[in-house]
This record gives sequence, C-alpha cells and structure tokens, in this order.
Amino acid sequence: MTSNHGDAARLAVPVGPRDHALGPEDAAVTLVLYGDYECPYTARALPVVGELRQQFGDDLRYVFRNFPLPEIHPHAQRAAEAAEAADAQGRFWEMHETLFARQRSLDAVSLAAYAAELDLDPARFGHDLAAHTHAPRIQADLEGGLASGVQGTPTFFVNGRRHDASHDLETLVGTIEGAGSGGSD
Repeated sequence: MTSNHGDAARLAVPVGPRDHALGPEDAAVTLVLYGDYECPYTARALPVVGELRQQFGDDLRYVFRNFPLPEIHPHAQRAAEAAEAADAQGRFWEMHETLFARQRSLDAVSLAAYAAELDLDPARFGHDLAAHTHAPRIQADLEGGLASGVQGTPTFFVNGRRHDASHDLETLVGTIEGAGSGGSD
C-alpha cells in the first residue's frame, strides 16, 4: 500500500467556499471526490465515504465535485444540474443522495419527481434545468478535475494529492491516517 506521493497529481483548484463540503473547514484531512451521478463505481464508493466520515468524525472534511462523463453516462450532466438546482434551494446533499440511490432513473421525469419529494420549488427547479443555469458550475468542476489529472470516476484526492490506490475502506483509512499525521500537505 505504499505510494509515491512525489509523483502524485495535485488538486489544481483548492477547496473553497463554493465547494459542497461536509465537515469542519479546519479538519486535519480533506477528502475530495470527483464523481459522476450515473457512474456505478462512484455509487459504490459512497458507502466507503460514509464509513470514513463516521470513523474520522471532525478530523475529516468531505468535498464532492461534479465530473460527469456524458459520452459514457448520457444522464450524468442533467443529474449534476439537478443536484446544483437543488443546492440553489438549500438541498444539495439530499438530492445528491437521492440521485445516487436511484441512479438507474435519471431521466427528466424522475428528476422532477425527486425535486417534488424534496419539496423544492418546482417552477424554479424546472427553470434551472431548462435554462442550464448551473452548467457553468459543473463545467468549472470538470475543468478543475481535468487540470488535476482526473480521467475517470470516482477519483479521490486526500489533502490535495490524488489517491491512486484502491478505493476500499482499508486502503483509504491508511491514506487518511498518513495524511492526518503529516504524510501529505
């Protein structure tokens, strides 16, 4: 489980206030995940993230960034826009969880139904999707990911360094423990 951090790709866009984050800003470790709402591998990584958040508590800050791959996942871009439209109404994490839990149903009708379940303003949500209001935000995440060497999803960064090892719980725990003790910056 050794990795050469000297050659690891760096996070090109530092974590900031525009990011979707859970956990304290001053956490010892920041875990950034670039993900695609239609990607089954990203969906499989989320329970691991949940375990990490539970295990590390306030020592871990988790950040999600959009990295839709529409050439592989035709509904990924629209799903990311739905998550951002929900964020505009203060419900990002609820929509985020819903989209991953139901990632086989990301068509326009399903997205509208999820918005209704979350009590979002349907007119505002529908307008945001129709006008692609949040597409620039998603594009910025995508460009930041590309500049950081992201080629697929899920891609993790631990304290600004790309995690190229396995995404299993044990491996990520080891990487986070190393980063928290000064193993990364």
